[in-house]
Amino acid sequence: MPGKPAKGAPHLDRAGKDLVALGIAFAAVIMFVGTGSSVLPAIVRAFNGTGLGPDKLLINALLLNIALVIFGWRRYRELTGEVAERRRAEEQARLLAETDALTGCLNRRTAAPAIASLIERAEAHGEAIAVIMLDLDKFKQVNDSNSHAAGDALLTAAAERIARTLPPGALLARIGGDEFACALSFPIGQPGEAEAVADALIAAVAQPVGFNGLEIETTISAGVARRDPGDQLSAETLLHRADIAMYHAKKDGRNRLRWFDPAMESELRFRSELESGIRRGLLNREFVPFYQKQVDIETGEISGYEMLARWKSPTLGMVSPEIFVPVAEEIGVIGELSEQLIRQALNDARGWNPRLTLAVNISPMQLRDPWFAQKLLKMLVEANFPPSRLEIEVTESCLHGNIGLVRSLITSLQNQGVTVSLDDFGTGYSSLSQLRSLPFDRIKIDRSFVASINESPESVTIIQSIISLGQGLGLPIVAEGIENEEVLARVREMGSLTGQGYLYGFPESAEATEAELAQMNLLLDIPLPQQIEAEVVPQVARSA
Repeated sequence: MPGKPAKGAPHLDRAGKDLVALGIAFAAVIMFVGTGSSVLPAIVRAFNGTGLGPDKLLINALLLNIALVIFGWRRYRELTGEVAERRRAEEQARLLAETDALTGCLNRRTAAPAIASLIERAEAHGEAIAVIMLDLDKFKQVNDSNSHAAGDALLTAAAERIARTLPPGALLARIGGDEFACALSFPIGQPGEAEAVADALIAAVAQPVGFNGLEIETTISAGVARRDPGDQLSAETLLHRADIAMYHAKKDGRNRLRWFDPAMESELRFRSELESGIRRGLLNREFVPFYQKQVDIETGEISGYEMLARWKSPTLGMVSPEIFVPVAEEIGVIGELSEQLIRQALNDARGWNPRLTLAVNISPMQLRDPWFAQKLLKMLVEANFPPSRLEIEVTESCLHGNIGLVRSLITSLQNQGVTVSLDDFGTGYSSLSQLRSLPFDRIKIDRSFVASINESPESVTIIQSIISLGQGLGLPIVAEGIENEEVLARVREMGSLTGQGYLYGFPESAEATEAELAQMNLLLDIPLPQQIEAEVVPQVARSA
């Protein structure tokens, strides 16, 4: 814009003034030499009494020259001080831009260029490069349990230990959060040296860290990627591969080392596609309930169905819950997925014969939701489904460390009229005292014991013990895993149980289940909303 000074103009003006001041000082020095050569001898002669004193005009000029020299000298000192301060500020800015403020390591921005320089040096000497990605295990728990200050202390200690353990010439960068990247060269054909360094790093970081009288312990997972001379792998690619290997180290149990393998990249790509597919599937309602019969072993009559989740993916086909449920839990959508399936199942089962029950599993993640019981009651009201026909299954492994939450959930559900059963019993951590304190309505024996009942004496002993326990506590027993007539005959000898397994039929879609129930005349021609409302509405009022 006209009249507006250009960017940086004040700095140019100041620099121009500094040059003028220095020019004046330089001229003053020259004049001082000239004037002083005339004045000083006259002063000496006058002092000795051999001549007249100097001209007063020359004395004034000399004094002015002295003042200008002093001014110039002071300005020179100020200028050199400003230059030094500016250099210190620029160096500080460079450090802030290139290093991590907390640990002093290189940061994410400078990690790749530094590794690229190391690659060039290693290539010139015919050496290989290893990039090691390190991630503190369960670091969030340290922050949540001991404060962020404790987390910072742990990160600082970890960085110091890693730096001390790395060989000379190695690089260390904090990529972000609790993740570090190291890079080092090693002789070609000797990857054991890099692996030894990684093992030493894992051992060093595992030592306790003192903080405010506490000892904080953690472990690290490490992933390693290598580059041999002549390979066309960039620093970014090595970091990406090391990160993939580190992810697999965590998946395999943490506190361990994994080398990158090309198959890992394909697996990670599939995992990413799986996550995206699950999110799309929720929006497109691709997750559907399937139903498996539960049969009274003595009479052979169907007593109900268990709802089992299936994913009808347009790209992957029919996907088993063993594949998508753990991923849904990790990405935090299992609650939404489960509620979507329960709503569908309640609508499907509403038209079944009233004596048939519907059993649904809930995820351990849902046990942590204090509002789950209220959400379930709302779904029952929306579907006009009687609470007495619904059975919620809680896996035994969920009891470990969650007794208080489970007790609260069970009590809340039972107050609404819902039945609660303990699923997969015999595989978890529950004790007799826990079972006595938790008011379960039913126990389900894990299928692994039932399926091996004719081959494993230990399974027979476990099943008999569970049945005796159920009888002592007054709890009905469901035996899962009845796959053939031989297993059924052996289970029938053990008492009056409910059976479930492939012998009675594989899980079927809602349409196939409805068709089968229609053949057995176990469908309601017209739902009875008045009866359902009479059972559900009082529960709503009591809950409110």
